[in-house]
Amino acid sequence: MQTFRITTTDDALADLRERLSRTRFRDDLPGEDWGWGTPQPWLRQLVEHWLHRYDWRRTEAELNALPQVIGDVAGLRVHAFVVRSRHVDATPLLLCHGWPGSVVEFLDCVPALTDPVAHGGRAEDAFHVVLPSMPGFGLSGPTTVAGADVAAIADAFAALMGELGYPRFLAQGGDWGAFVVRQLGLAHADRLLGVHLNFPWAVPPPGIEDPEGEATPAERAVLERNARVYGADNGYYIQQATRPHSVGPALEDSPAGLAAWLLEKFHTWSDTREGLPFTLDRLLDNTMLYWLTGTATSSARLYAKSAAYGSDARVWGRRVDVPTGIALYPREKTRAPRRWSERQWNVVHWAEQPRGGHFAAFEQPGLFTADLRDFARKLRSRKLR
Repeated sequence: MQTFRITTTDDALADLRERLSRTRFRDDLPGEDWGWGTPQPWLRQLVEHWLHRYDWRRTEAELNALPQVIGDVAGLRVHAFVVRSRHVDATPLLLCHGWPGSVVEFLDCVPALTDPVAHGGRAEDAFHVVLPSMPGFGLSGPTTVAGADVAAIADAFAALMGELGYPRFLAQGGDWGAFVVRQLGLAHADRLLGVHLNFPWAVPPPGIEDPEGEATPAERAVLERNARVYGADNGYYIQQATRPHSVGPALEDSPAGLAAWLLEKFHTWSDTREGLPFTLDRLLDNTMLYWLTGTATSSARLYAKSAAYGSDARVWGRRVDVPTGIALYPREKTRAPRRWSERQWNVVHWAEQPRGGHFAAFEQPGLFTADLRDFARKLRSRKLR
C-alpha cells in the first residue's frame, strides 16, 4: 500500500461547472413529489446550489487531512483512509459502505470513534478506523476485472487489514457492506473479533416449510413492508443487476442525471420524518466521489456480479459463528425477523434504535457510534469471562 493524496485538477472542476450550466431540465409537473423519483424542482435547486455555492475544495481539504493509502490487494485496487487512534490499544475497525453511498457516510463518525474521550466516551472505547472505498466505487477507482463480486471484495478487505498490521479486527457494514461483512464472517472468521451490521437482510432460513408461520404480528408487518418496498422501489436494482452498461454512460456524462439517480435513494431510504437528515453539501460530497472518479458504471456492475448473493443457499444456508451485533433503525428499507437473524448469525447484541434509516452512520452518527461502542464493550466482557 502506498500513501495517497486527492488531487483534483482545475480542468475537471471547470468541466463539471460547464456540464451543470448546460443541464437540460424537463418541464415541471404541478405538485411533483418523490413518488415517481427525484422531483424536478428539487433537482433544479440542487444543481443551482452545486453550481454556485458548493465548494469541492473544502471537502478535498477535509479528506486530505486524513491519512490515506492505495494499492492492489488480492487482485483489486483499494483506497482507504487509515485513521489511527491516539490510544494505542484501540480496537481495529473496518467500516464497509454500500451503494449509493461512499466513505462520506462515515466522516462525521470518525472523530468520536478514534477519540472517544473527547466525545463522551472512555479510552477503552477507541477504535483504529480503516475506511476503504469499495472496489469499483469512488477513490478505489473503476474495477478492471469482471470478477469483482462480494467474495472478492471480502478477500481484498481481509488482505488490506493484514497489510495495515491488523491481524484481527472488528468489521461493520450496511447495504453491500453488510454482505461483505457476512462473507468475511464465513471466509475469514479467524481474523474477526466480531461483526456488526445495520442492514439485516430478510432471507428465510433454509429448511423451514413456512418461515412466516412462526413470525409474530410485528414481524409479519415487517415482512409485508419489505414486500411493498421492493414492489415499488426495485427498478434501480433490476437495471443495475442486468444492464449496468446501458445506464452507466448516461450517469457518467450528466452530473445532474447522476445526482437524480443516486440522491433519490437517500430520500427514499432515509428517515425523513423530521426532514432530510443530510445537508445538500454532504449529499454532493458523496455524489462528487462518483463523478470525479468515473465510477457510476463500475459501482452499478457490483449488482450484476453479486445479484445471487441475496438468496444463494451457499451463503445463507451457513451460519456466521463470529459474535454479531445488529442495530435496527426504524426506517431501514429491509429488516429480517430476529429469529431469522439468530439462525444465520451468532447474535450477541441486538439494538432497536429510535431514529434513522438505511444510512445509519450518515443519518445518525451519534446513535451509530454509541451502538458500536456498546457492542465492542460486550465483546470485551465476553472475552474476560
